[in-house]
Amino acid sequence: MDIDIGIAAPDRTRAADALQKLLADTYALYLKTHGYHWNVEGPHFQQLHALFMEQYTEMWNAVDELAERIRALGKYAPSSYSQMAALSSIEEEKGEPNWQAMVTSLARGHEEVAKSARLVLRVAEEIGDDATADVVTPRVTLHEKAAWMLRATAS
Repeated sequence: MDIDIGIAAPDRTRAADALQKLLADTYALYLKTHGYHWNVEGPHFQQLHALFMEQYTEMWNAVDELAERIRALGKYAPSSYSQMAALSSIEEEKGEPNWQAMVTSLARGHEEVAKSARLVLRVAEEIGDDATADVVTPRVTLHEKAAWMLRATAS
């Protein structure tokens, strides 16, 4: 069935492409955060274990909303590790960092996701896609706040 939501097909594709990158960045940061939650050690264990769980839980819920918006625009959401990795700018963790390196890495990751979200917002504004903007605007605020909290923790 054809999609007729007031946004032309090429513009829906632009928005969906930007959302796919945001979804992949969010998912990659979710995976990293969840892994750090399992493996964090040190004097701030309890605080970081709880903070990481709060953050990965929020991102887990967000990926569904992002994927559903991609589908509403008529495109498929990436759904494999390889697709996510190809689209994401979040670096995969390959070692066993200490708690300070974890906090720094996650702060940078949240900054990257905030940048991806801002790019989606620019596209949404250009094409008049208020629904996508409504989904993504809170993501910017959330990731900027998370990055700030992590930067403050690392200091």
